[in-house]
Amino acid sequence: MSLAATAGEALRGKVMKLALAESCTGGLIASMITDVPGSSDYFLASLVTYDDRAKVSLLGVSETTLKEHGAVSEQAAREMAAGARKATGADVGLAVTGIAGPGGATPTKPVGLVHFALDVQGNVTADKVIFPGGRTAIKKAAAEHALRMVLSRLDR
Repeated sequence: MSLAATAGEALRGKVMKLALAESCTGGLIASMITDVPGSSDYFLASLVTYDDRAKVSLLGVSETTLKEHGAVSEQAAREMAAGARKATGADVGLAVTGIAGPGGATPTKPVGLVHFALDVQGNVTADKVIFPGGRTAIKKAAAEHALRMVLSRLDR
């Protein structure tokens, strides 16, 4: 069983609906989830908010957060996850924001840096990982890590 199918079974078992806020993964998580037959039982939507203006207008990310911490930050990821959950009425909001490269890095935010947030009914947890490799490898690793976060949290 794929990672997406296993995460889906965990959501189905808890009778929970998932919504995504994807930035650097560009919809890859949604694609992985919707590759699973029956995913409409637990998957509501994915908001691919690549641009900061979309993060603000669609997810309610604070402009202050973006100015003070940047779009690639724990704070932005937390607000994205909460925004996805609230915008769709989902039980679970999952957000991913990072730098897939090859450009966009800064001295404090290298290529491969990805922030994750998981909002389960208002209880938000966050994670940060720096993945090695090129753009495609970073996107894939980030998507898989995000799905593992869902599994880990719902298996409690």
